[in-house]
Amino acid sequence: MELAILLIVVFVLLVIGAPVTVALGVGSLLFILMEGTPSVVVLHRMVSGVDSFPLIAVPFFILAGHLMNSAGITTRIFEFAKALVGWLHGGLGHVNIGASIVFAGMSGAAVADAGGLGTIEIKAMRDAGYDDDFSVGITAASSTIGPIIPPSLPLVIYGVMASASIGELFAAGLIPGLLMGLSLMIMVTLYARKRKYPRDAAFSFGKLWGSLKKAFLPLQTPTIIVGGILSGVFTPTESAIAAVVYALILGLFVYRSLTWRHILRVSMDTIETSAAILMIVASATIFAWILIDQQVAVILADALLGFSQNKTVILIIIMAVVLLIGCFMETIAAITILVPVLLPIAQQVGIDPVHLGLIVILNLMLGLLTPPVGMVLYVLSKVSGVKFERCVTATAPFLVPLLIVLGLISFFPDIAMWLPNIAYRGN
Repeated sequence: MELAILLIVVFVLLVIGAPVTVALGVGSLLFILMEGTPSVVVLHRMVSGVDSFPLIAVPFFILAGHLMNSAGITTRIFEFAKALVGWLHGGLGHVNIGASIVFAGMSGAAVADAGGLGTIEIKAMRDAGYDDDFSVGITAASSTIGPIIPPSLPLVIYGVMASASIGELFAAGLIPGLLMGLSLMIMVTLYARKRKYPRDAAFSFGKLWGSLKKAFLPLQTPTIIVGGILSGVFTPTESAIAAVVYALILGLFVYRSLTWRHILRVSMDTIETSAAILMIVASATIFAWILIDQQVAVILADALLGFSQNKTVILIIIMAVVLLIGCFMETIAAITILVPVLLPIAQQVGIDPVHLGLIVILNLMLGLLTPPVGMVLYVLSKVSGVKFERCVTATAPFLVPLLIVLGLISFFPDIAMWLPNIAYRGN
């Protein structure tokens, strides 16, 4: 009875627009009080939820992304991508994707990509005569590459909740992220032929070389982060600190585009964003603890395995559940709630926790492109001035290639697991 009340309270609070942290926290506190458990348990569990060394990476990766934006590094990346692939039909669409792939190796967040690069990309595409629906749609879709290619904030949170190797998760995300980019480039090519989009500029080795020289140092950021992790020079958490230090060096001493006022502003933005994320993790930890204590995972596992013990069937059910939740819940909260429930089920049918992490994150990224939550869509609606409803319809066609990649990664696990098997497991 108490569990039913908890779920109803959380659902009602979310429906009326309460923040996720408030909905989960209030519902969990009400349950604990009805159970007669001392209310201090709430604070204890919240502190335990965020008392994790890998979570230190969260504010540092956010700060690195903010510093890159403030230092004008995103503009250099965009210009390099334009020189590299802008000569293709529908060139700025390809540039959009290429810039997102590079920026993914710096920020690790879809919203940072949409808010940072999105402003530059949409303006450039409008100036070149591209339709708003195409510009917004490809910008939204390409932003989801950010949390798949390392570094990735959602993969850090998943690693903490699943007690999985964050290094292995980062390695597993590299090939799927590149596949997402390739599939979207095929979609752009089809759009360009149908709508007769021109080549944006003739290929020029001189322009490519010039833009490469300007963007060379920023382009080393993914190499430093990913290379440092895979080579064992530093841990994923330490790589976040390395990214911040590198961004500061570029902004303060190389390009001299950062001032102390900029640093103060981005630091405050980082504190605000990090606090919101960690509060979600803290409150969701209580909620997940209650679900585990009430053996919801065991009950659900028995029900699913009683229905079928076929790995493919269970995988499809897990994907459907995560995709549905992702449409209604913020990514970090969804991870912290779903992982304790779904991980035991996945392990019983032989799904590797690292493989499950990629499946969960990619499903949740699709949720960022669908209403009613659709955080990326809200950000792009704000920066582009296009109505939210139009952003939804503009993005819908670009979900097709992403769903195809999701299917490939889910049912052919070697695609995602090849690199971690070589780098970490010696297979």
